[in-house]
Amino acid sequence: MAEQQAEQQAEQQAEQQVEQCDVVVIGGGPGGSTAATLLARKGYKVIALEKAHHPRFHIGESLLPMNLPVFERLGVLDKVRAMGVFKPGADFEADNERGYNTYAFARAIGQSPPHAFQVWRQDFDRMLYDHARESGADAREGHEVVQVEQRGARESWLDVKTDQGDSYAIQARYVVDASGRDALLASKKKLRRKNGQHQSAAIFGHFRGAETRAGEDAGNISIYSFGYGWMWMIPLPDGVMSVGAVCRPEYLKQRKGRSVDFLLDTLKLSPALWQRVQHAELIDNEVRVTGNYSYDSTCMGGPGWILVGDAFAFLDPVFSSGVYLAMSGAEQAAEVVDQALREPSRELSLLRKLEKRQRAGMARFSFFIYRFNGPVMQQMFRQPRNTWQLEQGVISMLAGDLFDTPKVLWRLQLFKLVYAICGLRDWRRWRDEHRYRLAQARLRFTGGTTPLDRE
Repeated sequence: MAEQQAEQQAEQQAEQQVEQCDVVVIGGGPGGSTAATLLARKGYKVIALEKAHHPRFHIGESLLPMNLPVFERLGVLDKVRAMGVFKPGADFEADNERGYNTYAFARAIGQSPPHAFQVWRQDFDRMLYDHARESGADAREGHEVVQVEQRGARESWLDVKTDQGDSYAIQARYVVDASGRDALLASKKKLRRKNGQHQSAAIFGHFRGAETRAGEDAGNISIYSFGYGWMWMIPLPDGVMSVGAVCRPEYLKQRKGRSVDFLLDTLKLSPALWQRVQHAELIDNEVRVTGNYSYDSTCMGGPGWILVGDAFAFLDPVFSSGVYLAMSGAEQAAEVVDQALREPSRELSLLRKLEKRQRAGMARFSFFIYRFNGPVMQQMFRQPRNTWQLEQGVISMLAGDLFDTPKVLWRLQLFKLVYAICGLRDWRRWRDEHRYRLAQARLRFTGGTTPLDRE
C-alpha cells in the first residue's frame, strides 16, 4: 500500500511542472522586493511570488530617515524622491502656543539622514517589485504559494497556484518568507504568537483638503492622543492626507452602523485634529478597518528558510517602523542566505545573530510603543527636555537609528531610567494604565475590512 502511494505521488510530481531555483521569495512587499533584488544581484536564480497584482492596497505610507541609505544601496532613492512627500520630522500634540512639538530629524545625534518621505504604498510597493524584476529576479504576480514542504536543508518544495487557475511546483535551495501578515511559514510551523503586552486596531481613510502644518513642518506626520489610543495625519502627494486612529480593541468593538460615521465621530474626539479635517472631503467615502496588530514568531529561521518583515513580527505603527524594519531586515537576511548557501556551517550562527539584532531593535521601539498612551510618556512627549541630549536621542529613535549607534543606544537606556523615576511620582496612574494595556492585549479584534485581515 505504501509503495502504491509513493508511486502515485511520484507520478503526480512527474506530471506537474517542477521548476528549480536557488531562492524563492514569498511576498512582493518592501521586504520581499529588497531580498529578491539583492540576492539576484549576487547571481542567484531567484523566483519572487506575489499572490496579488501590483498596485495593491497596503497601509503604512510614512517612511523613516534610516530607509534612505537602504534605498540608495538598492538604487531606488531617486524613484522614491520623485514619488514622495518630503518629511522633515514628526510632531506630537502639546500644550504650547502652536499646539504641538516638532521632532525634526535634522536634530538627531546619530548618522541618520535629516529627512524621510511619505508615499502612496501601492505605488511604492509596485516600484520596488518592478526594480527586483529589473535586477534579475523572476518576479511573478498573481502566483500564490499554497504549500511548502521542506525535505532537507537545501531542498524545499513549494506548490503554487495562479489566479488563472494553473498550478506548478518549485524546488528551491532556500525560502525567504516575506508574506507579510499572512505569515505563511510562521503559521505553518506554529511559530506565530500574539503579543501579550500590547494589542490595537485601526480605522482610517484618505481626505482631500485637510490642513497641513505651516512652513517647514508642512510634510510632518502629526500624532494626536485621545482616550482610546492615538491618531495620525500623514501628508501624501496631490494634496491627500491619510487620517486615522489606532485604538484599543475595546473601543473599536463598539463600532455600529457605517464605518464612515464611526471614523468621523472618532476624529472629533481630538479637537485639534478635527479642526484640520472638518472641512476636508473623504475620498470615495471609503473607510478601512484593520486589526490583529502586534505579534511575533518564536524564531526567525532555520536551515533553508528565514522570515522577513511582518512575516516575522508586527509592531503597532505609531512610529512608522514597519517598512524600515522589513527592508533593513531583508537586507541583512540576504547576506545570511548568501553566506548559508556558500558556507552552510555558518548558517545557524548567522541566523541567531540576525534574530538577536532584529529583536533588540524591535524592543527599543516597543518600549515607547507600549507606553505611548500612558500618562508618563504623554507628559514627556508634550514637554520634552534635552538634558543629556535625551530628546535628541528620542529623535534618533524616531528616525530609525536604533541598531548600531552607541551614543543613541545609551541615551535610550538613560531615557528608560528617567521614565521610571517620573512613573514613581504618579505610580497609581501608571499602574492603572499598565493594567488596562495588558487587559486590552488579551482581547481579540475581528471585523477588519482590508486585504490584510482574516475575516
